[in-house]
Amino acid sequence: MKKGSHIFRAYDIRGVFGEDLTPEVMVKIGRSLAALMEDEGLGNTVLVGHDVRGSSQLLSGAFLAGVLAGGVDVTWTGSSSIGLAAFTGWMLKRDVIAYITASHLPPEWNGIKFYTGNGIGFPEDYNKRIGDMLFDDEKLMKRSAAWDAVGVIDVISMKEEYTRYFESRFDVEGVKVIMDCGNGSMSLIAPHLFRKLKIPAYTLFSNIDPKFPHRESEPTKKSLKALMEHTKKLNVDFGVAFDGDGDRGVIVDDKGRLLTPEQTGIIIAKDMLEERGEGIVIANVECSRAIEDVLEPLGAKVVRIPVGHTFLTLEAERQGAMIGIESSGHMVIPEYFLFDDAILIPLKIAQILSKSDRKLSEMVDEIPVYPKERIDIPCADDRKFTVIDSLKASLSERYGDVNTLDGIRVDMDKGWALVRASNTSPKIRLTVEARCDRDLGEIAEPFAKEIRKEIKKEA
Repeated sequence: MKKGSHIFRAYDIRGVFGEDLTPEVMVKIGRSLAALMEDEGLGNTVLVGHDVRGSSQLLSGAFLAGVLAGGVDVTWTGSSSIGLAAFTGWMLKRDVIAYITASHLPPEWNGIKFYTGNGIGFPEDYNKRIGDMLFDDEKLMKRSAAWDAVGVIDVISMKEEYTRYFESRFDVEGVKVIMDCGNGSMSLIAPHLFRKLKIPAYTLFSNIDPKFPHRESEPTKKSLKALMEHTKKLNVDFGVAFDGDGDRGVIVDDKGRLLTPEQTGIIIAKDMLEERGEGIVIANVECSRAIEDVLEPLGAKVVRIPVGHTFLTLEAERQGAMIGIESSGHMVIPEYFLFDDAILIPLKIAQILSKSDRKLSEMVDEIPVYPKERIDIPCADDRKFTVIDSLKASLSERYGDVNTLDGIRVDMDKGWALVRASNTSPKIRLTVEARCDRDLGEIAEPFAKEIRKEIKKEA
């Protein structure tokens, strides 16, 4: 493996500033993107935006310099949420959208997410090829544009156009909210947007701070204690918290309970099915079976997809989906756009509550939550995928309902088990869900035993 190649992941680029990601590396990534766009016929314009991390403006400038040197024109939207950046690229019909961020990772990290102009995440092959080109300086130099063919840059903010778009789509007056922006990118837009939509909203940690001093940028039950307590105490209908760049939002109900992504997605999908009567719901293989149990009787067709926001956006378009749900909290609602903008999640919940006399907690209580466990089993990087291939064969012979779309998911009457190799760490991950607590261990134990046995066999 070439030094530095580890930062090019299946869905994005991520590394530590000053070690993996430097201005020099970002210039090369920009030039590599320009070369890929030429090779693949992806067009000649790129929208570039960045989050609020301390290194993001510097890395953004270096990246766009590389893109310009490759002869590609750049529209720069500066510091914004990822949703606002993607919206700008989508509305302006730019060919590629690039957003500098490390999402929920600690403040010393940074990276890039790439999308096509309509908001679909770059496939793994594109990210890997950008990485491959990065290490061939001579080839990159040959791909540099002449003095009279370098790209041009324009700077734009579409904050008000973005706000007006949602004003025209949502009528949610009267719903009271508390939002936790986590000192991240949503601080730039969410409070402003809620004021414009006349949604009374308390705010927590809505001042920009690249050190994320009040909570980590990953919204978890542990990091969101303040939001959960305030939602329960204040006279609000629900709470919402955003991750660092604003592509994930988690909901807290009026009783202060943190909803799972599946619970939130089911509530939104139920409302959509009431209006449509039917629709396709896409959910990754890690999502709870509650999605099928609740939504299929209401007219939904549930389609399982691989894990990763790239597949979420891609399959939403391919399947003509009504909604797409990721177990990590990413969500897409294609009637608005294909990219995963977290602002849609609280707006849809507010819309549902504005036309109902029921509390969110009452809706939550109707959705089953099944016990779930995740077990990480160490396995060397050079063997983990071979182990998965062997398990695919053996488990497919022994079980009737086996999905090998992304790892191995085995569905049974009592629950399901998913076996996947980690994309980033030397381990195999076993995820198990059961319909009741007593069945959880009964499902997990034989799968964990077989995984460990196969790892030893391959050693």
